[in-house]
Amino acid sequence: MTVDREVRSETDPPTGPDPASEPVSRATLLAYAVVAALLVGWVLFGWLVQRQGIVDSLGEGLGAAFTLLLIVSVVGSIRRHRRHE
Repeated sequence: MTVDREVRSETDPPTGPDPASEPVSRATLLAYAVVAALLVGWVLFGWLVQRQGIVDSLGEGLGAAFTLLLIVSVVGSIRRHRRHE
């Protein structure tokens, strides 16, 4: 008697619902809007109040934005890894 089993390699993507096709929650959209407003405020504060120049202010704002994106990416990867274990 033989039993058919599906053999999957470790490199095969997991089956199930695609997380990219799930809708984005309102809380997430609100968080994006708040972060964007804070970053724009940061750029304007540096440029207009501290008078450090628009290029320097934009550099600080973009640096902060990329740092936040990196943090979100690492946290998302950790959460996804724990969910699939």
